[in-house]
Amino acid sequence: MNNLDLAKEIYDTPTPLKPMELYVFLDPLNMECWELQSVMRKLQIEYGHYFSMRVVLSTKLFNLNSQHKVSSVATDSLAHPVLASVAVKAAELQGKRAGNQFLHKLQEQLFLQTKDVSSYEILLEIAGEASLDQDEFKKDFHSVHTAKAFQCDLKITREMEITEVPSIVFFNECIEDEGVKVSGLHSYDVYITILKEMLGSETLNRQAPPSIEKLFTKFSTIATREIASIYNISLETAEREMKKQMLQQKVERISLPNETLWKAK
Repeated sequence: MNNLDLAKEIYDTPTPLKPMELYVFLDPLNMECWELQSVMRKLQIEYGHYFSMRVVLSTKLFNLNSQHKVSSVATDSLAHPVLASVAVKAAELQGKRAGNQFLHKLQEQLFLQTKDVSSYEILLEIAGEASLDQDEFKKDFHSVHTAKAFQCDLKITREMEITEVPSIVFFNECIEDEGVKVSGLHSYDVYITILKEMLGSETLNRQAPPSIEKLFTKFSTIATREIASIYNISLETAEREMKKQMLQQKVERISLPNETLWKAK
């Protein structure tokens, strides 16, 4: 497995040279949005040279009509479903990669460890696990900049008429063309087909996955099933390879009731 530069992640600044841009609409508390993350990781690794991505938070949990309401909820409530989305926007103020790490940690805590991520206290714990500056996170959580960023995401959701999450809107480099909206969670091959159609190509140049070591510099935790998918190997082979990495003290295992995660040491 040869190395691949994965510097352009979901939250990186879009590169104008890439012919496609994807708007990915997510609700952090939606299980299918969590499942989509794994699909998009693989898509990014294999075909990320064709597109840039922007994640837009599209929560249906709380219909906010003004920036004032966002600020008041974030400041005064110790627990509320909308706080998870506000926290992601606060994390993004420390960098797009930091926001991505925080979102992934939040979803791990919710779907794998069943923690209450509507709790401000739990969100502070997640910020620590995502290696954020917690003082900055606390300040940004209550800031007008975070409120405006969240309102911007909700505005984009309305303008693009997103009624279901997850959804992805594909845009090509021709600004006159309308985007292609794909609602719901689909198989990996569906997204590949759409990329081909919008690029007007029968085949795409698939990049090889990076080494395991390189992969863990980009993603803080990776599930066994994701490793199997990324390297196109069986779950048994992926488990065996990761055990080798663990014996070499390169990774540590995190065993959860419904998932096995791996983390670089």
